[in-house]
Amino acid sequence: MIKTLTAHGNSAALIIDKALLEILNIDMNTPLEIVTDGENLIISPVRDDSQPDLVAKALEKVNARHEKTLKKLAD
Repeated sequence: MIKTLTAHGNSAALIIDKALLEILNIDMNTPLEIVTDGENLIISPVRDDSQPDLVAKALEKVNARHEKTLKKLAD
């Protein structure tokens, strides 16, 4: 499928066909993550509500393991 961008104020919008939205189970309220590898846009629905919990746990682990080093860097 080849699409072109549509003007939307001072920005550009990509119109996603209803059929594609239905296949992916995406609606107007589905958060979408947009990343790039430098050449491509990658648009993915965000579905995992536990992701913030995983990040928080990882951050706690890093802080506990490297507490002294992080304090030295902050000074």
